[in-house]
Amino acid sequence: MPKPFLMAALIAGAVATASAQSNIPGVNPDPGVPSSQMPSVLSQVSFDQRLNEQLPLDTPFMDEDGRPVRLGNYFGTKPVILAFVYFECPMLCTQVLNGLTTSLTILEEEVGREFDVVAISFDPRETPVLASGKKKSHVDRYKRPASASGWHFLTGDDSSIKAVTKAAGFNYVWDDRTQQFAHPSGIVVATPDGKLSRYFFGIDYASRDVKFALMESSAGRIGSVIDNLLLYCYHYDPATGSYGFVAMGAVRIGGAVTLLALVGFVVVSIRREGRAGL
Repeated sequence: MPKPFLMAALIAGAVATASAQSNIPGVNPDPGVPSSQMPSVLSQVSFDQRLNEQLPLDTPFMDEDGRPVRLGNYFGTKPVILAFVYFECPMLCTQVLNGLTTSLTILEEEVGREFDVVAISFDPRETPVLASGKKKSHVDRYKRPASASGWHFLTGDDSSIKAVTKAAGFNYVWDDRTQQFAHPSGIVVATPDGKLSRYFFGIDYASRDVKFALMESSAGRIGSVIDNLLLYCYHYDPATGSYGFVAMGAVRIGGAVTLLALVGFVVVSIRREGRAGL
């Protein structure tokens, strides 16, 4: 069989394989939900940019050592990076914190010196023990031991959590069916007096942009609204043997990239054979 036709056959096979994935257990979307449709639980999930909103600084929490604190303990003289996560999240929360820590390692500015980081668990069942372990992990990852005083991992009751997440526009939901939280991902920079000044979405934060956001926040300036491209955390459901919205998107993107690569290979092969026949 001539090579171009062989390649075409391979592409056809790849397309057929991608189509067949919808019948493979653990890859197909929930029954009755079109693959392009957002799961209903995610209609309640958003990260609204509430720029210049005042955070409720008197809200009580527990720090990673089990001591009672208020959110305002970490404000007053420096800007603060806020991350809403839960410490036992199996997916995006870890990536949010890892992405933030990686971004901060590149900066000359140091946690605890020019700014602080406050991670708040939105799962009221979590404890300071979990918070302490998570703090140690990220202080070690940051590789600047003297910065430990600037990292804060807080837990609290439902009313405290909702007071702060509501003010920040972080909307999440507990899904009883999967026993998991569905939530957006991102971080927020706040001014020293506790006003929200800049949002970053997703799990990858450009160090240069974070640096400028911290500089602006330090001066009390409020940033502008940015494109809100959310990455949701809504993951594998063992009960139905299917992946959620984020994972299915990754499967589709991977399939599209593979198909485009094959098409490109066929086009290049045909052109080369055409030149060789001249």
